[in-house]
Amino acid sequence: MSTRLTAVGYLPDDGLATITYLAIAMQRPLLLEGEPGTGKTALAEAVSEILQIPLIRLQCYEGIDSTQALYDWDFTRQILHLRTVEATGVAPGTDELEESLFDERFLLARPILRALREAPAVLLVDEIDRADDEFEAFLLEVLSANQVTIPELGTITATTPPIVILTSNRTRELHDALKRRCLYHWIEHPGLAREIQILRSRLPEVSVALAEQVASVVQQLRLNGEMRKPPGVAETLDWAKALHHLGSRELDHESAAATIGAVCKYREDTERVRAALDTLLTP
Repeated sequence: MSTRLTAVGYLPDDGLATITYLAIAMQRPLLLEGEPGTGKTALAEAVSEILQIPLIRLQCYEGIDSTQALYDWDFTRQILHLRTVEATGVAPGTDELEESLFDERFLLARPILRALREAPAVLLVDEIDRADDEFEAFLLEVLSANQVTIPELGTITATTPPIVILTSNRTRELHDALKRRCLYHWIEHPGLAREIQILRSRLPEVSVALAEQVASVVQQLRLNGEMRKPPGVAETLDWAKALHHLGSRELDHESAAATIGAVCKYREDTERVRAALDTLLTP
């Protein structure tokens, strides 16, 4: 699995590669926790790419409910259908009319239903920690059975269970019931050598010297406990790409100050890093 992930530009450590393989082989959901920017979402994208199957993403947020995750009915088209029936002057029976309203053509499939119907697929449940307890319980029930019942249409069961990857930034603790049904892995920020390797793999056009300097500075920023949001790998890649677009072959004070917005996303962090650039760039 490590070799296959590396081939599509995702460089996992041995632990992550092993747990990903096991989640696929055992058909168990994989719960990934870690700081933002450590590559949780990117893993789902990489698995989708190496297996050549669709990636279906469910982005969680506060207040999300089953209609946003599972299915809904296209009320606008249903109303238009009713008006069309009225305009024809044909008066079907009540049961027949109701059956025609809840036809397959009016069904809006949301991510979970799509993943069950379009399997094999990768279902990414992103930032599950943003959702509330009720949604977590609902999700647990659906994923355990790999099926959903739509009262008007019947039960839809996945012919092949989707590969489910859940991510959490740990803004709240998830329930033990969910964790018990998942394989689990905590993703750390990469060390210096692996971050340089990621930069060289994802951005081969960036010079070796620039990749090493950017990774070195980012590593120092993560160790700085004063930062409001330590940069993740995504910010490392953005910073190196921004510097490359400016024609930089090496990182100096001027280019670093001009592009600091690629790596710092809060005013306090930007000011703090700008003030410390001389120290950060000292070999």
